[in-house]
Amino acid sequence: MPLLETAGLTRAFGSLVAVDGVDFTLAEGEVRAVIGPNGAGKTVFLHLLSGLLAPSRGRITLDGADISHLGIVERVRRGVTRSFQITNLFPNLTVADNVRLAAQAGTGLLSGWRRPKLGPAPAARVRDMLDLVGLGPAAALYPPQLAHGDQRHLEIALALAPGPRLLLLDEPTAGMSLGETGRTTALIKRINRDEGVTIVIVEHDMRLILELAHRITVLDRGRVLAEGGPGDVAADSRVRAAYLGRGRHAAGL
Repeated sequence: MPLLETAGLTRAFGSLVAVDGVDFTLAEGEVRAVIGPNGAGKTVFLHLLSGLLAPSRGRITLDGADISHLGIVERVRRGVTRSFQITNLFPNLTVADNVRLAAQAGTGLLSGWRRPKLGPAPAARVRDMLDLVGLGPAAALYPPQLAHGDQRHLEIALALAPGPRLLLLDEPTAGMSLGETGRTTALIKRINRDEGVTIVIVEHDMRLILELAHRITVLDRGRVLAEGGPGDVAADSRVRAAYLGRGRHAAGL
């Protein structure tokens, strides 16, 4: 049984159909990339998977159970967490307290960043997550004191703290230097390999995608244009046309 599956998944905003009848099957342990030109519906698709948006039509199942209309908090409890394109951290909490709050998965952490209420969480879990993302020495600092790449890694630690089975990453290397991107690539590999977390990643850096992804799903105008292994997708003339035809930088394709 797939870990996650969508059938006819659709989201419309008035007359604009951002995600249009997407069928998607994700195996446990997989790293799946979702790529496509700007406006292809990638982030809206992640919003639907995470529960930030409800579908207009179609279905999402997790371990065979219909989660289509569950909110984001309930999906966190069921093991689905995410990061965002724009970093969302609590600037007045220490790095360690940000992760401690995230470990309290039932507080509404990922639902609009409500007023934080810290409670007990295993100190070992906080340490483990900070060590995993390389921020152990920065535990007592505050997010604004961190470099951009470290802030992005802290957000990944927050998403991992509740112990997800499925991690959704929305452009995790946005704004990063080449060195920071390399460290992030290595981190995502460790999360998948050592932590056993299944990952769906939206990213524009094709070199990173070709290195990380077991399979790639290409969206264009809200629909699945192509799907397959990195080599097959990179050689697909429809994919190249979709990128080059929209003026996207297609390096690596």
